[in-house]
Amino acid sequence: MHRSATDPRRRVLHLTQPVEGGVARVVLDLAKAQLTAGLRVTVACPGGELAVRARELGAEVRRWRADRSPGAGLRDEVRGLAHLLDEVRPELVHAHSAKAGLAGRLAVRGRVPTLFQPHAWSFEAVDGATAALALRWERWGARWAHRVLCVSEAERATGVRAGVHARYAVVPNGIDTEYFTPGPSEHRAPLVVCVGRLCRQKGQDLLLRAWPEVLRRVPTARLALVGDGPDRDALRRLAPDSVEFVGAVDDARPWYRAADLVVLPSRWEGMALAPLEAMACGRPVLVTDVDGARESLPPAHAAHCLVPPERPGVLAEAVAHLLLAPQLRLSLGDRGRRHVLSTHDVRRTAEAVAGLYRELLGERPLVSFESRESIHS
Repeated sequence: MHRSATDPRRRVLHLTQPVEGGVARVVLDLAKAQLTAGLRVTVACPGGELAVRARELGAEVRRWRADRSPGAGLRDEVRGLAHLLDEVRPELVHAHSAKAGLAGRLAVRGRVPTLFQPHAWSFEAVDGATAALALRWERWGARWAHRVLCVSEAERATGVRAGVHARYAVVPNGIDTEYFTPGPSEHRAPLVVCVGRLCRQKGQDLLLRAWPEVLRRVPTARLALVGDGPDRDALRRLAPDSVEFVGAVDDARPWYRAADLVVLPSRWEGMALAPLEAMACGRPVLVTDVDGARESLPPAHAAHCLVPPERPGVLAEAVAHLLLAPQLRLSLGDRGRRHVLSTHDVRRTAEAVAGLYRELLGERPLVSFESRESIHS
């Protein structure tokens, strides 16, 4: 695994199994910045929209056949990845999320600098024996990560408390503040928007359980669930007529801009992107107090914008309170946008990740971020 004699550019390999949602967005943001800097960027993934977008950016894309969850196919996935590594010959591997973190570290075994980014810990996503097995792996596999990159101090603290002894770095998530901006909306009825994959992690079921009480307080309220996922059919069975299932969208900005309130009732996170995107669009947010949530909000917002997870009654009260307080929502939206501009711009995130790469490779600066072009354009 050495640099090609015919191409002096440093080669970075981003390895990921999720090809949609926040993980894919992070990979594309980093690839955009690194390509602009002149690095050779390869993205290894199972295909999907991520592969299409990465090619459009100019990255090399390699097909890595992998399922989302560990299973009987893991050995073949690791073997296939080992062959891919021999062909790509990266100087640094950046593995994103649980499956790529598992297979990537097993395939690389520390032979080149390896950065593992959990995007929320695997042992939080499961229960019982599966959670114990995931935790055991994370503790053992940490030896093969030169850095474990967390997106919030809370995510790092969760790892430390769980006994995952690693060399940690924390770089908060960022979003493209030139793409996610305030804009006009013609929506009239009070609208709550939830953007995210329809799955247990994102907690849409909790919001639907809270919704009847919201309607009792605000009878004209509407709820839009933006996204798709494995829980779609089950959620539909819980939903009254005032709930719209929008499905997956290429551009969530119109929904953020139309919202009176953006809600993300997650059960666990590292640091969710949707609240950052909503605040960048000038909209107030309400999130559950899971890893990364407090750190994503302006400090003064916690009293109004943070609720405990798994508490539909408290969630309903907070949603109704904010829907009935238009001046408060306006103030929260304005302060939220200023906070994201100063703290969560994707260029700040990319610079910090570049610093980690420099540290691991022991070289002069790899990346200069002069281009302001959006990856969404």
